[in-house]
Amino acid sequence: MIPFMQNSFEEDAPKPGEGERKTGGGSGSNIRQQGILARWISSLVEMGLGEPLLRVGTNVFAVIAIVAVVFLVQAYYSQRQPDSETAVQAAGPEESAEVDINSVPAVDAQIIQGISRSAQIHTNIPSRPRQESSTYTVQDGDTVFGIAEKFGLQPQTILWGNYNTLLDDPHSLKPGQELLILPVDGVYWEWLGGIPFGEWAKFYGVTAADIIEYPGNNLDPNSIGNYENANIPTGTWLIIPGGKREFVSWSAPLGVTRENPASARVLGPGACDPVSGGAVGYGYFIYPTNKHYLSGFDFSPSTNHNGLDFAGNTGEAVYASDAGVIVYAGWNEYGYGNMIMVDHGNGFQTLYAHLSALNVGCGQSVGQGEVIGAVGSTGRSSGSHLHFELMAGVKVNPWDYLPPP
Repeated sequence: MIPFMQNSFEEDAPKPGEGERKTGGGSGSNIRQQGILARWISSLVEMGLGEPLLRVGTNVFAVIAIVAVVFLVQAYYSQRQPDSETAVQAAGPEESAEVDINSVPAVDAQIIQGISRSAQIHTNIPSRPRQESSTYTVQDGDTVFGIAEKFGLQPQTILWGNYNTLLDDPHSLKPGQELLILPVDGVYWEWLGGIPFGEWAKFYGVTAADIIEYPGNNLDPNSIGNYENANIPTGTWLIIPGGKREFVSWSAPLGVTRENPASARVLGPGACDPVSGGAVGYGYFIYPTNKHYLSGFDFSPSTNHNGLDFAGNTGEAVYASDAGVIVYAGWNEYGYGNMIMVDHGNGFQTLYAHLSALNVGCGQSVGQGEVIGAVGSTGRSSGSHLHFELMAGVKVNPWDYLPPP
């Protein structure tokens, strides 16, 4: 390549004096400049820089071309923008046209995607606290706990508002009963006079003002006079908001032992005479039924239920939870129906209620797990189950002494 370029330069180069004769001084200057450029390029090629020089030149040309295109585009659009603004100003604002809404074509709802929001025809009014009592008819399967939850009340309020119907016994609940539902948690009781009204209110843990000024009682404070000796007619039933009282006991007394069962005689004809000797318990307990789950009430002193209602069908076996001696076997007047009590001789007694059958009698020793009766629904019972109580000087939660289910 190099000899070829040298030969080409020699052939093209003018001979001495020819350039001056043919072209004059200007032409000779151009020829000299071309010769210098050719010799410079030839030198770069001889140095091995020909190919890099070609690449650099190509890149420089590309950059220059891009810059030129950008400049031309900017110049073009800067010229079009004033023309467009002038045309809009010349046209002036368009007059608004009336559109008939019926003429707008319907849009297929399937085309529109997203979250739809339906129109609210009714206004939501925040719920306000009730101030008046209402009534509720007990349905099959209802419990004191379920009714209380339905009306946002504590279970004991259902009992305290319906003593004449339920007698403070959740087992007294029967389908078809009409219950009074208080508007607030508290007590519903009759004012019978005989003591200052302020003292009567204090008995329930509230003040006279709490009762008199409660809107649900519909009392006129101006006609009451002195709150502590309120002028309220006797026989008036009053809501005692926030009030509490002791339950009227319907449950079996404590401490019925083989040596001194006399307290059991108030329970009914099933009371036994004193017993000496007999089996003594082991101090631990087993489940009294085949089913180890509840079908009724749990242990709940707050609702005057001091035992467990184990599930069972009428006639299923009931077992002695621990060894001991029978100190009560028969009918009970407190709502337990047919009942058995076992004294275990170590400070514990167990009670089995609502039985359909009794397999043991007074003074009989029984072993742990021995069949003593059958599941039933006698007495104040809302269905077949076993009501089971455990006593140790006081009535205790049987779950704390029974093994895991």
